[in-house]
Amino acid sequence: MGLFSRLAQGLTKTRNNIATGIDAVFKGFSSIDDDFYEELEDILIMADIGVVTTENIIESLKEKVKEQKIKNPDECRELLISSIKEQMKVEDSAYDFEDKKSVILMIGVNGVGKTTTTGKLASQYKKAGKKVLLAAADTFRAAAVEQLKEWSNRAGVEIISQHEGADPAAVVFDAVNAAKARNTDILLCDTAGRLHNKKNLMEELKKISRIIEKEYPDAHKETFIVLDGTTGQNALSQAKQFSEVSQIDGIILTKLDGTAKGGIAIAIQAELGIPVKYIGVGEKIEDLQKFDADSFVDALFVTDKEMEESDIDA
Repeated sequence: MGLFSRLAQGLTKTRNNIATGIDAVFKGFSSIDDDFYEELEDILIMADIGVVTTENIIESLKEKVKEQKIKNPDECRELLISSIKEQMKVEDSAYDFEDKKSVILMIGVNGVGKTTTTGKLASQYKKAGKKVLLAAADTFRAAAVEQLKEWSNRAGVEIISQHEGADPAAVVFDAVNAAKARNTDILLCDTAGRLHNKKNLMEELKKISRIIEKEYPDAHKETFIVLDGTTGQNALSQAKQFSEVSQIDGIILTKLDGTAKGGIAIAIQAELGIPVKYIGVGEKIEDLQKFDADSFVDALFVTDKEMEESDIDA
């Protein structure tokens, strides 16, 4: 299965939620009027694209319809798709860190798939020819260290860890110095996610950041927040809360294959201005994909016939 087909299959529930409803609106209206736009707006909001982002999409669509003097709702489909894409462009520089000596901090609440995602990234970077090191700095969650050790074995990468309950900053200190000594390309640090006590979390993340900056000033630092796509607007709320305590460079949305509300990817990127860098659309390592706005939106609107053709092309 090609990458696009894997993406489209993973977004099936969201596609059924969005595209089916939108196609029904296009077929159900003979003219473009306020009711037509309201119906489209309701469908986008129901897919968790969010009120603000939906309003921007509809306004953009209205402008295009007016400029191009379009009268038939059927002709709006491609215009709507382009209006959605405009909300979520990722800069070309989003993945520059891969070609630098980098330290990546993985943050997020427990249960979002943070440790699993850290392991999948380690595996992908290793396959891409990078020298990867893992740091098990989520020392408070039971079995988190063991889980990451399992991933280090699967991915064939080394791991720095201490006992459960150890100081996370001490683990990162050891890992950073090991990364320097071993000429590591990418150091991935799995951290704890206790958002219910923001003050402690903030202090912990600041301490970890200070250690990285002091011990490894030449390294490029990235902070990724991992969010569970099935939680919809709650994921957006988590991202906002974490952005209050930490600089966030990128978002990883997991479990999009298990939800009809995958539109949250559009809402998060548009409302927070933080790029979605990876999305998870399945259990396998290769189901964690680099985020491409055009492919993502195309996958939400692709027909079965177009999907078959993309597999032939692949």
